[in-house]
Amino acid sequence: MADSRGRKLIIAIDGPAGAGKSTIASRLARKLGYKNLESGAMYRALALKAIEWDVSFEDEAALVNLADQSRIRLEPSLGGNRVLLDERDVSSRVRERDVTEAASRVSVHPRVREWMVARQREMGIGGGVVMEGRDIGTKVFPDADLKIFLDADPVVREQRRLEQQRIKGPSAESIAAELRERDQRDRTRANSPLLPAPDAVILDSTNLSEDKVLETVEELARKKLGSKSAAK
Repeated sequence: MADSRGRKLIIAIDGPAGAGKSTIASRLARKLGYKNLESGAMYRALALKAIEWDVSFEDEAALVNLADQSRIRLEPSLGGNRVLLDERDVSSRVRERDVTEAASRVSVHPRVREWMVARQREMGIGGGVVMEGRDIGTKVFPDADLKIFLDADPVVREQRRLEQQRIKGPSAESIAAELRERDQRDRTRANSPLLPAPDAVILDSTNLSEDKVLETVEELARKKLGSKSAAK
C-alpha cells in the first residue's frame, strides 16, 4: 500500500510479551504488502549464537564481538519470517524457551542494542515495513509514520503465552514467572526501556479479539497514508 507517489509507511509496533504484537505485525504486513521485521527474532538469533559459542550473556564486549562476526537475516515466507543466522535457518530453534530467555538477557546491553538498531534501520529505512519490538518507536525509528504501543493486562498476557506454547500443569507457573521477570528487565533497563513513544497510539488488547486489533491498526495505517498523500 503506497500513496500516489509510491511512498510507503514505516509502521512501528511496540509492546510487552504476550500483547499480540508479533501476530498483528505479521498479519498487517501481509494485508498491506509490506515487509514484517521482527526485532526480537534478531536478538534471539544472537542469543542462540552466544549459547552455541559459549559466550556469557553478561559479557557485553564479547557479545558485540560475536555480533560483528554474525550475519542475521529475516526472509519473508508464507508461514512468517525465516530467521537466518550465518545463512543457517534457525527459525524454529530461536522460538524455544532457552533462547527466548537468553535473548532477554542479551538485549539489556547498550552496545548490543546499538548494533541491532543499526542493522534494523538498514533493513527498514526504505519504508514499506511493519517492525515490531520493544523500542522501535522510541529508538529504532523515532520518526516512524505510525507508532502503536500494544499492551494488555499482565494476567491475560501470561495466559496467552501459555496457550501459545501449549503449556499446562506445574511448568505453567514457571513460564508465567519468567514473563514477569522479562517485563521487569524490559521496563527498567537503562538503555531503551520498554515504554510508549510520546506520539504512539496506545491500544489495550485485553478485551479485544485479534481481528479487532488488526482492523483498528489497519484503519490507522490507511488514515495515516491518506493524510501523507494529502499533504503532498
